[in-house]
Amino acid sequence: MLDRKLLQRDPAGVARALALRGSPVDVVEFTVLDGRRRALLVEIEGLKSERNAVSAEVAAHKRAGKDASPLIERMGIVNARIRELDQALDAVQAEERAWILSVPNMPHASVPVGRDERDNPVIRAWGEPPRFPFAPKEHWELGESLKGLDFGRGAKLAGSRFVVCRHWAARLERALANFFLDVHTREHGYTEMLTPLMVNRETMTGTGQLPKFADDLFKLENWDYFLIPTAEVPLTNLHAAEILEEKELPLAYAAQTPCFRSEAGSYGKDTKGLIRMHQFTKVEMVRLSHPERSYEELEIMRGHAEALLQRLELPHRVVALCTGDMGFAAAKTYDIEVWLPGQNCYREISSCSNCGDFQARRANLRFRPAGGGKPEYLHTLNGSGLPVGRTLVAILENGQREDGGVAIPEALRPYMDGLKAIEPD
Repeated sequence: MLDRKLLQRDPAGVARALALRGSPVDVVEFTVLDGRRRALLVEIEGLKSERNAVSAEVAAHKRAGKDASPLIERMGIVNARIRELDQALDAVQAEERAWILSVPNMPHASVPVGRDERDNPVIRAWGEPPRFPFAPKEHWELGESLKGLDFGRGAKLAGSRFVVCRHWAARLERALANFFLDVHTREHGYTEMLTPLMVNRETMTGTGQLPKFADDLFKLENWDYFLIPTAEVPLTNLHAAEILEEKELPLAYAAQTPCFRSEAGSYGKDTKGLIRMHQFTKVEMVRLSHPERSYEELEIMRGHAEALLQRLELPHRVVALCTGDMGFAAAKTYDIEVWLPGQNCYREISSCSNCGDFQARRANLRFRPAGGGKPEYLHTLNGSGLPVGRTLVAILENGQREDGGVAIPEALRPYMDGLKAIEPD
């Protein structure tokens, strides 16, 4: 969430920054609520001071044998008024907190200004999209013809946007996840974690999924637990309400988990194939950084995601998301888009974001400076490293052959017992 002091000090500046995101947030509402909160605090403190003074008078009267009943009656009136004001303060503070929790992060100064994805500049590109002497197929055609992806049985078991992977497809999913984790842990310095797949409301609030995006989540009936939409949620909250030492930073975590998303608002989009599923597997990267180094850490994280695509020989490009296209918690985001010949376009396969201290304030993530002093909020970063399903999509479409088979990238062959291709029956 945003810094309350910044909202108090420069509400107009906050409003301008949020307007660049296309956010219709009324900062005046906060100013009014905060004014009420502070006025209540002043009145409460004044009454408490009066109560203390009256208490001293009552004690003095009793010691002197004087009648203290008028003073005691006055104290009863003051106490009743304090209780009334305390209730009003609780209500205003709850309303103010709800307002702050609903407000998105402010974009970093380096983020390009724009309205939507059409305004996202391409930063760099890697690899040449393959050219085929035949009309390339889309991944679901290849997956079904090679008897690896079974969308019909997925729908029978659960409904639309589910799939059953069999034989080579199941094996390839496992191979990809293991490959991603091996590179991240052995070469990129991440610590592998295995986290719960369901988390509580506080944890979801810490990363910004709640309260604003409740409709995008799967909630357990009769339990205040939610299935995670990404491992970013548990990984970022690992140190919630803790104070780390500066020398521990940066911390880098990676986890492979199923991810569960309702895809609210995506009706009619990507109804075929693996692009937009209710359940998918992803390896997530999270870094907890010193504020002065977090944008260097963002470049490092982006490079880690790109390195996987390069080893898999998948053409891709990097775009910087403009102000109007960024996610709720992000201060700056790079999207990495992989080339899909079947769709004849680039599609997002990884998103790497620096959230600044936005999530840290929500989850109370702090560190103690090496030179001593007051604990400070650290910066949180997250990135896909990578989603298994979308990577499988890219392998199928870029590695397809005219006979209907698919070549397996060389980097994956050791994870597939040396298998070089998925052959048609």
